[in-house]
Amino acid sequence: MRRVGTVVRTAGGLAIARGDAGAEPPRIGASVVDESLSTVGRVVDVFGPVERPYVAVTPGDGVGLAALVGGKLYAR
Repeated sequence: MRRVGTVVRTAGGLAIARGDAGAEPPRIGASVVDESLSTVGRVVDVFGPVERPYVAVTPGDGVGLAALVGGKLYAR
């Protein structure tokens, strides 16, 4: 499991996480969990600067986007 980044905002029904500097971004389609290892959703896009990209995550059923802001996400 590797860290995706920290959720900085929501937009268009997606959680937008800022990746960590120097970390390899997750693959599109990777499953995403939060700090308690609860499934949050899947990676649908990776964009922005190569050094520290943004990762767009589509939430799973019943996942509240607003509650994710400020939290750390991890890829399985």
